[in-house]
Amino acid sequence: MTAPHGPRTGRPPTRVDRGAVTSSHTLASQAGLHALRRGGSAVDAAIAVNAMLCVAYPHMAGLGGDGFWLIAEPGGTVRGLNASGPSASAATRDYYRERGHTDEVPARGGLAALTVPGVVDGWRLAHERYGRLSWSDLFADAIHYARHGVPVSRSLSDWLVEDLGLLSAEESMARIFVPDGRAAREGDRLAQPDLARSLAAVAANGARGGFYEGDLAQRICGSLAPTGSPLRVEDFVAYQAHWEDPISTDYRGHTIYELPPNTQGFAALQILNLISGYDVASWGDGTPDYYHHLAEAVKLAFADRDEWLTDKHWVDIPIADLLDREYAARRRELIRADRAMVMADVEAGIRFGPQTRRRPPQGDTCAFSAVDDNGLVVSAIQSIYHDFGSAIIAGDTGIIPQNRGSFFSLDDNHPNRMEPGKRTFHTLIPGLACQDGRPWLAFGSMGGEGQPQTHAALLTRMIDFGYDVQQAIEAPRWLMGRTWGTTAQDLSLEGRIGDEVIRELQRRGQPVRMLPNWDDNMGHAHAIRIDHERGLLEAGADPRGDGAALGYRNAGQCSGLQAGGEGPRWEGRQARAVP
Repeated sequence: MTAPHGPRTGRPPTRVDRGAVTSSHTLASQAGLHALRRGGSAVDAAIAVNAMLCVAYPHMAGLGGDGFWLIAEPGGTVRGLNASGPSASAATRDYYRERGHTDEVPARGGLAALTVPGVVDGWRLAHERYGRLSWSDLFADAIHYARHGVPVSRSLSDWLVEDLGLLSAEESMARIFVPDGRAAREGDRLAQPDLARSLAAVAANGARGGFYEGDLAQRICGSLAPTGSPLRVEDFVAYQAHWEDPISTDYRGHTIYELPPNTQGFAALQILNLISGYDVASWGDGTPDYYHHLAEAVKLAFADRDEWLTDKHWVDIPIADLLDREYAARRRELIRADRAMVMADVEAGIRFGPQTRRRPPQGDTCAFSAVDDNGLVVSAIQSIYHDFGSAIIAGDTGIIPQNRGSFFSLDDNHPNRMEPGKRTFHTLIPGLACQDGRPWLAFGSMGGEGQPQTHAALLTRMIDFGYDVQQAIEAPRWLMGRTWGTTAQDLSLEGRIGDEVIRELQRRGQPVRMLPNWDDNMGHAHAIRIDHERGLLEAGADPRGDGAALGYRNAGQCSGLQAGGEGPRWEGRQARAVP
């Protein structure tokens, strides 16, 4: 159902009847669509998208980062894929203390590059099970644009300005991103020939031979060792991504899937459990009640997240208890409609377990989705953590190592304390929803703290208010927590939210902080809805980013299906005439 009066800003959803892809960069979406039109699967398309994002969005994605996937088969089976890398075998707390760091791991530089990049092996695992095209075919667009230059997008241009000092301070970064001491303008070409050669090696030799067990791994680790990084070739050789069962909850007749720890997926499900006890539709979108109750639910969910989240193989995390409906009901009693909880009180007094403290997670991310003509649905997300990751380049590889390991704690009693071979707390969460046992929605967003909140925004606006995917993506968003450059736990709101709503939220005690109308802090959200009743895919892309939702209808070369013949396998029934 589509809301006839929902918010619009001029970009309609993309509605097609064969295959669709959406991402935060237009060229990445085109690479994915190219894979689909050549007969590729949704997994092939997602890998092509991600490879292109490594080139076009190097401040957010890269071969040196991690990835997570949710994949729904046509029959409704949902599989999770964890492609996050563990810390190096030499990464001990004493290793960092001996180098003068007793409280926190440095956020930039070689010491921040301490976890194995997992994304490439995730591609391998997904392709082995679901790929249709040959592995090498998936990287042609990315290699071309890395070699010959990709037009600089608005987001990249803005971050080049923001990080000019950081990039200029490191010769390897300056040589590529600010070669003449100035930030490239939107539309300028950015060539990355070293990255092109690394992508070509992965394309020619596969994930294992081309990245983890060959010359590339040796060059990465050899260049990082003098910077203080504990990563060694043996860490790369030992690493493998893995399949795992997703976690889920029911929200108004829809089964919502997230990944378990080490991701914050359970926090997104907790938010839904908390607000499921309210008549959200009666509040109306954009009202004080809507923003207030969602912000309060976020506070409670994040208190549990910050208490427990780490690698589940190192801490016995009570996921079943945290997602229990009775537990959600008890927590819901703490929410008052007329008064905001103070975040410090939430952290101090109503924890599920023993009290600990951690610095807030941050990071930039790329979420992307694809659906193919066989009914395979992919929701994926990839990141190098902070903008430009560790802010160094590994020798002559063109690869920026992620700084995800900088989120480890050096506190011996912290649940997310550093250990060799341990995966850290991860903000990355792809989202996927099913209805009546069939895939219904693939969705996700960049944004660190904002990801579970944006998941809730998309789902409530589509399920409770009946918005189409583009309306849900474009509606004004909120962010409860810290944004870039702030130390306070604010309720950040986009400027399009009305003055009376802001005044009422302030009256209830919410720490309101206003942001611009279309703010990058709110993340770049993307979604594809599978409309089984009408036999259509409905895809949307976020105008806060540089992406596009693309699709096609011509069956000509796709999986042996002929134009005018058998429809896609995800179609529920034949289209009917509208009177």
